[in-house]
Amino acid sequence: MMDTRMKTTTLSVRTGHEERVVDLTPDAAGFVADGGDGLLSIFVPHATAGLAILELGSGSDADLLASLAHLLPADDRWRHAHGSRGHGRSHVLPALIPPSLTVPVLGGRLTLGTWQSIALVDLNVDNPDRTVRLTFLPG
Repeated sequence: MMDTRMKTTTLSVRTGHEERVVDLTPDAAGFVADGGDGLLSIFVPHATAGLAILELGSGSDADLLASLAHLLPADDRWRHAHGSRGHGRSHVLPALIPPSLTVPVLGGRLTLGTWQSIALVDLNVDNPDRTVRLTFLPG
């Protein structure tokens, strides 16, 4: 009989005091490895971080940070102005890079494309520690 109970865990991710794109794919793949078919939900319970699926390690992560710096400059234009200079932009980030995503899982494997990775995107240099919740919903 198939186990239909939801399985969940949290990851603690140290992003430090710099803008970062962190690869969560190995953790996510390990979490669903014994799960069969279903859906993996990934959620960041922070108002200043997001999740993206993109190619990593080929310069795309640096390109993403450069693009976000262009779209959301770290300057004094932000009304939400506590913390480091430009902190308000971190609160706009989840409108562009959402705090959650879902990945189908088949046979205990993420169904990502060849060059796709799951990434935590964090522009908030004031908060060096992040939590990521992984939830597997068996099919």
